[in-house]
Amino acid sequence: MRILTILLSLFLFAQTVSAAPFNANAKTKRIPAGTEFKLQLTNPVTSFLTSEGADFTAILINEQTADSDVILPAGSLVRGTIKKIEAPRRFSKGAVVYLDFDHIVTPNGRQVPLSMSVVGRTDLTYDGGIAGSQGYKYELIQNWQTTKDITKTSTEWGGDVFDDVPVADQIMTGVGALGGAIGGGAYYVYDFFADMIKKGKDVNLNKGEVLNVILVDPIDVPVI
Repeated sequence: MRILTILLSLFLFAQTVSAAPFNANAKTKRIPAGTEFKLQLTNPVTSFLTSEGADFTAILINEQTADSDVILPAGSLVRGTIKKIEAPRRFSKGAVVYLDFDHIVTPNGRQVPLSMSVVGRTDLTYDGGIAGSQGYKYELIQNWQTTKDITKTSTEWGGDVFDDVPVADQIMTGVGALGGAIGGGAYYVYDFFADMIKKGKDVNLNKGEVLNVILVDPIDVPVI
């Protein structure tokens, strides 16, 4: 009977201990979905050196408050992994890196799961990846802008050569415009075909780079 009593006591004690975390009056404060976090990378993330599944870390720059209390101070650590990497391809299609933010470490050492999306970048893909370059259509737009700049610069140069001689000024402006049009057109045609052949750029996020992200789902942060 004594052995049975001891075993029963140990069993009841174990049940009490295992249930304690769920019965504790843990206080939390909620950070709503849509809240913007500014995160600074503590290690570089690249499409050519980093592999899928690799870890990355960042620190919170803008502290998060609730009811005038700081619940996630600046400097809080965020951990994540590289979810997916797409290599650069022909037609100037750049590499794409997808980041998966896993959790943030609270001041009391708890790890709170996160669901976040990167925002506010011109190099974002439609599904939330970070691209090295935007592809063939984007490159053509950039090439056309460069072509116009070449023509404009050449035309202005021609007009400035004989600025004080009216007839010569007009002639040289025309010559400059013609030369700019020919040079700019040649540049556009060359890049038109070159951008078909070449691969796009790699993604290179430097250590110290700041990412703007928003919470996809709200998080409840333990404060006690």
